[in-house]
Amino acid sequence: MLRALRNTGIVVIYQTPDLAVLWAQNVPAEWSQGDIIGKTDGEFLSGPMADRIAELKRGVLASGQPEKLEFHEGVEHGGRWYDMWIDADTGDDDEIAGLVTTMVEVTDRKRREQTLRTLLREVSHRSKNLLAIIQSIATQTGRTASGIDSFLDRFRGRLHSLASSQDLVTSSNWRGAMLSELVEGQVGRFREDDDGSVRFEGVDVHLNPNAALHIGLALHELVVNSMSHGALSRPGGHALLTASLAPRGADGGAPSLILTWSEPAGAAGLPERKDFASVALERVVPLSLDGTARFDVSEERLAYRLEVPAANFEAG
Repeated sequence: MLRALRNTGIVVIYQTPDLAVLWAQNVPAEWSQGDIIGKTDGEFLSGPMADRIAELKRGVLASGQPEKLEFHEGVEHGGRWYDMWIDADTGDDDEIAGLVTTMVEVTDRKRREQTLRTLLREVSHRSKNLLAIIQSIATQTGRTASGIDSFLDRFRGRLHSLASSQDLVTSSNWRGAMLSELVEGQVGRFREDDDGSVRFEGVDVHLNPNAALHIGLALHELVVNSMSHGALSRPGGHALLTASLAPRGADGGAPSLILTWSEPAGAAGLPERKDFASVALERVVPLSLDGTARFDVSEERLAYRLEVPAANFEAG
């Protein structure tokens, strides 16, 4: 039996009624260098847990009833988890001759469970954020829509934009998205022929999930606005999106990302009425990123400038 146990990794310890170890198999090397013969639990296990296990074992000796315990051996022993079973060894006269303790290491399972719990909390948190964004989109779209058809048309478009950005975030295991991929995805929804009408130049950075969703929404509004009554509504019309890193400030802080959307003015511009496009571009997006935004409109061109603080991205 002992020879067979050596190949299983299962820890088996036999103790006398005074809790001294009589024999043991597969004992972790960290426990008194694996030599625990003649020792009690307090001499090879750590403080409070050793006391708890010894108390359970004394209870088994008194009652003869088995006990089970999930037991965590502390950081000094590598942070290992075990499932432990304690059984009384009785002779033919029903007298308790000793205790058999069986232990199976479940560290990998516990770590997977902890990772899963962390991921579930993260998914819950991000889902709540996403629902808050959707609620804001619905509210603002509803305030400016002229009717149910207008509301549904605009709301669907914004949801599709959000879904496109979310797909990039999800495919990266919630790490975010590259700016170039975000631009390609948002522009490609409307310019599938890749006609070069929207050109992206400058630095390519990795956006965190929150930044990817909100910058994606801003790009959606800029493209839709331009296609509705801006440069992209005319044959041969074009727009330019540039990305650059601002110089470090006097305090030596990390540089911000500067995104600038520029197009020939003509009929371009945001609607005079404050609809969701202007609210999103000038308030919702910059506030969500703790940044700033502004429009510069002249007879020659329209430019939207968004400053994104360093906390929202990682430069390549």
